[in-house]
Amino acid sequence: MATFARSTFSAKAYAAFRPAYPPSLFRTVLNYHKLPASNGTLLDLGCGHGLIARYLRPHFKSVIAIDPSAGMITQAKQTTTDPTITFRQGSAENLDFLSDGSVDIAVAGQAAHWFNYGKVWPNLARVVRSGGTVAFWGYKDNVLIGAEPATEIMERFVYGFGEVAPGVEGMGPYWEQPGRNILRDLLRSVQPPETDWVDVTRLEHEPGEEGTDETRWLRKKMKLGEIEGYVKTFSCFTGWKEAHPEARSRADGGDGDILDIMWDHMVDVVPEWKAMGERWREAEVENDWGTYILMARRR
Repeated sequence: MATFARSTFSAKAYAAFRPAYPPSLFRTVLNYHKLPASNGTLLDLGCGHGLIARYLRPHFKSVIAIDPSAGMITQAKQTTTDPTITFRQGSAENLDFLSDGSVDIAVAGQAAHWFNYGKVWPNLARVVRSGGTVAFWGYKDNVLIGAEPATEIMERFVYGFGEVAPGVEGMGPYWEQPGRNILRDLLRSVQPPETDWVDVTRLEHEPGEEGTDETRWLRKKMKLGEIEGYVKTFSCFTGWKEAHPEARSRADGGDGDILDIMWDHMVDVVPEWKAMGERWREAEVENDWGTYILMARRR
């Protein structure tokens, strides 16, 4: 999570290129929660630029959204006009500003793999009312449907250690751990304590496999240029750039950074993309992400 708090991280780019959540995901969470519309308080943990808070606001009387990143909170406030949503800088590990039983549902989208659960579960047990719920969800490692060789190259560059191309170190060492591995395992290591939580429900989907609307909720056709922008929001890329300041991107007038080289290799193995020449960013491909939803109800 520290990467997103750095001054060099672009919250605006994150908001622009990260995939949005589909209505089916929110239906799953709200159906589990079982509260009538406009009832109670929602707590959004790791709210980022405020996407979840804005979408779910009509279903609750009030929304409190927190994020450790000052940049994310600024972005959220700039793009939100609803006065019933309160944004504040803070973390899931410190909920002292909330009174006991004051929250009806606590959610975390693409954030729960960063949490220190030794502190988070006791916090949530205190602030979530009896019968209230928690819902965590996230996504990992999109595959490019029908372009498997390109997906394999992206995997090598994004997670590889050592040389992934002549003279080019992979981005593997620059993921923040253990958070990334917790996410890649679809949060299976996170177990709501049985003393406080019941009706635990998990919905999982591995990328590229079959699934239902409930389990395979993040699948989207994108242009390669959009995927390029999305990969630039990876925390490992931010870390890689800081470790290799000499590798300037072609867009910045340099000879190319790791992503420029990665895309050279990816385009080269898909004949349709290669035939488009400099227009390869206009090519479209179906993306399928690995996804999870973890839900539990307060005793």
